[in-house]
Amino acid sequence: MKRDYKVLILFIIALAIFPPIAYHIEGIQHYIDIMIFVGIFSLITIGLSLLMGYAGQISLGHAAFFGIGAYTSAVLTGKFGFNPWVAFVVGILLTAAIAYLVGIPSLKLRGHYLAMATLGFGIIIFIVFNEWDTMTAGPSGFSDIPGISIAGYDLDTDIEYYGFVWAIVVLVLLFSINVIHSRIGRAFRSIHGSEDAANAMGVHTSKYKIQIFVLSALYASIAGSLYTHYMNFLSPSSFSLFFSIKLVIMVILGGGMANIWGAILGTWTITLLGAEWLHFLEEFEFLAYGAILLLMTIFLPRGLIGLVELIGARWRRGLLAR
Repeated sequence: MKRDYKVLILFIIALAIFPPIAYHIEGIQHYIDIMIFVGIFSLITIGLSLLMGYAGQISLGHAAFFGIGAYTSAVLTGKFGFNPWVAFVVGILLTAAIAYLVGIPSLKLRGHYLAMATLGFGIIIFIVFNEWDTMTAGPSGFSDIPGISIAGYDLDTDIEYYGFVWAIVVLVLLFSINVIHSRIGRAFRSIHGSEDAANAMGVHTSKYKIQIFVLSALYASIAGSLYTHYMNFLSPSSFSLFFSIKLVIMVILGGGMANIWGAILGTWTITLLGAEWLHFLEEFEFLAYGAILLLMTIFLPRGLIGLVELIGARWRRGLLAR
């Protein structure tokens, strides 16, 4: 646990010094914008890391919860003039209720059956976003979404929104680290190890599975609200099955199935690849992600975080040998 806190402190320092460096180097100024998306998507992958990596429950439908949070904020602020902060809270509550209702029957399933159930839910929500024209504006997209402000101060620059997004990510990380190292976290790991054994030891597995499913959905809802007030425009294509699978790839690639920091590393890697190098592939971009995932599974089964830990261990051994 102390190690996680040390990493978190170093992480905060890196986040703080990045904007002034990027701002004064012309070739990477746009990386501030990319890092905003990394922060938003990291909220989702942190939740997925808790759900999949620690509790062992597979979800292929988290783009739906991301979209529910995004469209709730968009509709309430853009159509009905609600304060964005009120819309945030309503989106969280609505997402929690839907996740709870979906989780009760779905989490009775295991393995690929659970994956198929969450995939089906994601497809249903995606169809709703496309077809409910009167509320979501359908495929043409929802515009005129206001930005967000704090105590009357508008967050209207990339650097300001960067600080806002990553402050929330750090708070979520701090909370998640405490969950992982708590009694609840040990219960999650026991469920991942063997659900039958956990039941035999008195762990209320169904309760914990629903709790972690709802918590991960809440993280996705917060990300959705942050996304909508940054983009000021929404279209259903942002919440497709492809994006759900892309989120899972982020978690696996980074090693977030065994380490929450891997989820952030994988999110940064995939977001940067998509923004800088793979976007020219257009509809074939998904094939590139598949190839990357295949290679990582073969040569780095513990993901990028495993590679970082291996390099760190060898570096420490080298220092001790001197």
